[in-house]
Amino acid sequence: MAESVMDAALHADAGNPSRREQILRAAAQLFAERGSRNVGVDDVGAAVGVTGPAIYRHFAGKDAMLAEMLLRISERLLAGGTEVVAAAGADPQAQLRALVDFQVDFALDNPALITVQDRDLGSLPDDDAAQVRRLQRRYVEVWVTVLARLHPASDAETCRARAHAVFGLINSTPHSAGRLDRPAMAALLTAMALAAATS
Repeated sequence: MAESVMDAALHADAGNPSRREQILRAAAQLFAERGSRNVGVDDVGAAVGVTGPAIYRHFAGKDAMLAEMLLRISERLLAGGTEVVAAAGADPQAQLRALVDFQVDFALDNPALITVQDRDLGSLPDDDAAQVRRLQRRYVEVWVTVLARLHPASDAETCRARAHAVFGLINSTPHSAGRLDRPAMAALLTAMALAAATS
């Protein structure tokens, strides 16, 4: 498998990923292509040029890889969303634009992770799945807080539903990206997401 520049959300230093991070990136790509249940530890090892048993120096097994990648991206989304809202200042329109830009960049840069998240979250052990869902709920609430300021007549559940609808639109990238070049796709998704969020 050719080394991909995508799915950099798994790496502390995307330009110089550690062996552990290389394993996670390869696993994300394989899980996205085949589903986590159809990928073996040996397949992941082959993708990064090591023997399957060498993987066990980094991960207890395939479930541990899946748990770490989904926990990492959930943590990255929560930290990044919180950060961009704070940097945008007090204007809710600017905060929304910052959140949309952040989510669009994340979705375009991490297509395999979007696919794995959608398809394989249910494969996690209960404790790991609960932790991922807690982090994801906190990220949604960052959006809900901003959307509630933009739609003061809407209750929290309506703002939450609106946030999830916007995520669905943006996270369509595994299916829609590649039809346009990246700048054009980013512009299209951003315009559509802002329209949906503010309609």
